[in-house]
Amino acid sequence: MTHDHNSYRSLLILASGAKGAIGSTLAAAVLAMRHHPEWVLPYLTTAGKFPWLFPQGAVEFAGWDIAPHAMTAAIRAHGVLPASVWRHHADEIDHIQVLPAPSADADMAAQIDQIVHDIRTLSACFPESLPVFVNLLPACSAESPDACQTAADIVQQVNPAIFPDMAYALGAVFSGIPVVNFTPNPVECRALVQEAIQSDVPVVGRDGKTGQTFFKVVLASAFKARNLRVDGWYSLNILGNADGKNLMDPERASGKLANKTRLLDDILEYQVGERYGETAHKVHIDYYPPRGDAKEAWDVIDLNGIFDMPMSLRINLQGRDSILAAPLVFDLARWMGALFLSGRRGLVPELGFYFKKPMGDSPPVTFQEQLNCLQALERTCNDMYCSSGGH
Repeated sequence: MTHDHNSYRSLLILASGAKGAIGSTLAAAVLAMRHHPEWVLPYLTTAGKFPWLFPQGAVEFAGWDIAPHAMTAAIRAHGVLPASVWRHHADEIDHIQVLPAPSADADMAAQIDQIVHDIRTLSACFPESLPVFVNLLPACSAESPDACQTAADIVQQVNPAIFPDMAYALGAVFSGIPVVNFTPNPVECRALVQEAIQSDVPVVGRDGKTGQTFFKVVLASAFKARNLRVDGWYSLNILGNADGKNLMDPERASGKLANKTRLLDDILEYQVGERYGETAHKVHIDYYPPRGDAKEAWDVIDLNGIFDMPMSLRINLQGRDSILAAPLVFDLARWMGALFLSGRRGLVPELGFYFKKPMGDSPPVTFQEQLNCLQALERTCNDMYCSSGGH
């Protein structure tokens, strides 16, 4: 089914973990789109897309967090943005509605009930906005609940104290709004996806592809196209933000490391290091407080050409984790708004460009395939809009 495009005048991003490094950076970006769009708009992959959707600066932001302090205090604490970027709009930023996260002691049913109620409350504050839920919670150690056959199974079997993401995602689906899973956590289980299909909402994830892995996809795709054989690839990430500290727990890091590792063999269509009888693709994440959000990534790539002659490439990326991530979240929310209004439901593998582990059937793997899928998906959304009476 398609929806009435004319009933919405803006986008409402509802984020779990709204006061985290990415969430608070996104909050500042939303405010900047009102006052200084030139700071944000040129860096969006959706800039100029979907002119029929609503103005690109017409975005509201709200959500949930466990932190009691103000949003500006969160921005200051994370140290991502200099005060000159946000201090003139501090009052507006602190008026962003961030509700308390459900109590960790509440069971799954109670947490879902609270989130559904909160979504209704926040949506009522922005009655002309199309809401999209974005999961920005930290990596967790939960195993995929794929054994759950129904949403009722999730409610009964999944412990929200271990896997709080699921309460938010189900609450969003029950509320009929799209879901973006930017985390490495296994939200997109069969039962949730089936519920999303029945509720006519799209779901996309998993694990936002922001820096090192983005360049890995680009380079691996280029090596494949050039028939240069990758013999080994060593990747190291050092970062000093809350995400880096959280990932020092091996169980919490396992999903992200697996996502960062598997995609290389998928792109190249062979196992890196197969001549050694074991993988030669190594990925490490280390918490290093002095870096803060200014993540650094080192890559050593060994490759072979004709006559099996060895060559190597060294890359040092000095990036900024939340500065790379926040615009992608913004883009994904706009994509989900367009897809929702176009009648898309269930998983959207065509958005694999944005994720380390895109979910759904036959997601695009190489960089060119991912770009081609984005272009085709944009045409589909535009065609659906025209067929529904748009111009």
